[in-house]
Amino acid sequence: MRRVLNDLKIMILANLWIVPVVAGLVWALFQFVPPPPTMSASMATGSQGGAYQQFAEQLKEELAKEGFNLKLVPTSGSRDNLQQLLADDPDVQIALVQSGLERQLSEAERDRLHSLGAIYQEPLWLFYRRDISLDRIADLQPLRVALGGEGSGTRAASDAVLGANGITPEQYPETWQSIGGGKAARALMAGELDAGFFVGPAENSLVQQLATDPQIALAHFRRAAAYEARLPFFTQVRVGEGLLDLACNAPDRDIVTLSPVATLVVNEDFNPGLVPLFLAATREVMKNGNLLDAAGAYPSAEPRTFELHKDAEHYYSNGLPILQRYLPFRIASLADRYIILLIPLIVVMIPLFKAVGPIYQWRIRARIYRWYKYLREIDRKLHAGSLPDELDSEIQRLEKLEDELASVEVPLSYSHELYELHMHLRYVINRLRMLQQRRAPEPEQR
Repeated sequence: MRRVLNDLKIMILANLWIVPVVAGLVWALFQFVPPPPTMSASMATGSQGGAYQQFAEQLKEELAKEGFNLKLVPTSGSRDNLQQLLADDPDVQIALVQSGLERQLSEAERDRLHSLGAIYQEPLWLFYRRDISLDRIADLQPLRVALGGEGSGTRAASDAVLGANGITPEQYPETWQSIGGGKAARALMAGELDAGFFVGPAENSLVQQLATDPQIALAHFRRAAAYEARLPFFTQVRVGEGLLDLACNAPDRDIVTLSPVATLVVNEDFNPGLVPLFLAATREVMKNGNLLDAAGAYPSAEPRTFELHKDAEHYYSNGLPILQRYLPFRIASLADRYIILLIPLIVVMIPLFKAVGPIYQWRIRARIYRWYKYLREIDRKLHAGSLPDELDSEIQRLEKLEDELASVEVPLSYSHELYELHMHLRYVINRLRMLQQRRAPEPEQR
């Protein structure tokens, strides 16, 4: 046992060179592997009580299950969300943005933002008082109309619809107001407005409240195909009779309306490693769908507004990374980076470990063979004829080497080479002594 431990000690000492080499490789690779993403981010949510804010709350709750902290930042709407993302020193990294608003940005600004996909449809609803005759958009001009608040997605959508009908902001009557949300809904139900545009899911409380008011009707966009052709960020949405409320039979007929989509948009400060986490959490939030969106339909890569983030594209094509399917995000994220680190390390270490055996053999044999240089020196001196004058000193030196050689330790498998060296050394000593005896003077001569 002692001999085995001794051999192991010799082997470890002979290969200590590999420790600093591996340490250097690991350090070098860590310089190129990005650190794991921080478990926090900030999200622009839109106005308090709005559909964006409600979705963000659900997303925050879902992310918290993975230990992720999502900070919600209220804003005035989609336009404000874009400005928050494009700020020089942004406080937010992700936001919900209504499709179509990207048209208002420059190409350079669009290049700074990426989409993680569409999250849900948010139809454009045009509610009006039942005592009003409304057949076409042009019929709104003499009426009191709520267009949506400044900077809101509702205002962007109503402007687009009106613009498609040749009505520009410069032509808006004074009776049209830039209000939206609860304020516009209350004014419409109180008779202070004749019509109003609203954007939001079918489950939105304001939409439900207006749909069930007996004095309020929902407009039918019978030219929806024409709008869709001219405004590609809109899609047709069919709302069946009674879909919004069966008890009140709202709407009281099948209608078609237009719908942009709510899109998750990130800026350059958003860590790409978080993309699968956010999309998986979004899919969990939207797994049951809603009145207009089928279960499992969202998030979706289509329709595309901003350029789709490459990690989001990978998610839609392949799903979650393999490790994240079975491990918590934090652990899977660390494991992914260690695997990335391990692959090149293995590639480099394979030839290094192949060299361990030959280097070990060379190191052990070097402990034996270095003694042969003394024997070679004696051979050279014998050949040169200079040795006879140094016989005594050479014999003493070789005997001293023999004593030192007795303390040399080598693994058991190399013992035969050590014993051969002993034999060769003893052979040379004996040879020198015989030469010494031949050179000694006869007794009668002395």
